[in-house]
Amino acid sequence: MKITWLGHAAFLVEDGGVRVLFDPFISGNPRAPVRPEDIECDLVLVTHGHGDHLGDTEAIARRTGAHVIAIHEVKEYLLARGVDAEGMNIGGSVHWKGLRVYMTNALHSSGIGGGENIAYMGHPAGFVVYFPSGRVYHMGDTGIFGDMRLIGELHHPDVVLAPIGDRFTMGPEEAALAISWLSPKLALPMHYGTFPLVDADPMAFKRLAEKDGGGTRVVVLSPGESVEYPF
Repeated sequence: MKITWLGHAAFLVEDGGVRVLFDPFISGNPRAPVRPEDIECDLVLVTHGHGDHLGDTEAIARRTGAHVIAIHEVKEYLLARGVDAEGMNIGGSVHWKGLRVYMTNALHSSGIGGGENIAYMGHPAGFVVYFPSGRVYHMGDTGIFGDMRLIGELHHPDVVLAPIGDRFTMGPEEAALAISWLSPKLALPMHYGTFPLVDADPMAFKRLAEKDGGGTRVVVLSPGESVEYPF
């Protein structure tokens, strides 16, 4: 499995001949190492309807023919715009080309637009994806919540993609505690450093998440860098 960070919460995971793109916020992302037209993928997973997560989903899906999976309201929005999208909801699974895609809770908000024109986009979510080489938990935008322990008990994620930017999500301390509950083999910080309001220290997260001796390895990537799992 090859995991490439594209900045913010965007990741491309390639495994078993399938390319899965999470939260493709590329245009407007000052740390994006690629352009939307550079990305090839088979499936796009969208955690919620904020612009820095829904991002370039529509353009990428139209160009590549990628299928999109998202919560019901985001799916309805994309279908109305002619995108091949499939809906689901928290606690359910979708099976797609040999992958199991499970939708988790996330503590956040979800809407698109602004002012009087803001539109509700359903509940925010995360995903646990069962890849051939391991289970990847993309937490989406979330604060810490106790049922992360239950996600660990049910799904035993091998890799966790954890937001650490604070203010809009967990900070490094809360994210490190969540990692101690989940006990993955690999954790990658995300949703930090893109803008001044989320300028958290990934090395602080690494120190805290690794210090309890639970066996989790934290890898701090720069946008465009990849890591292979299993090691």
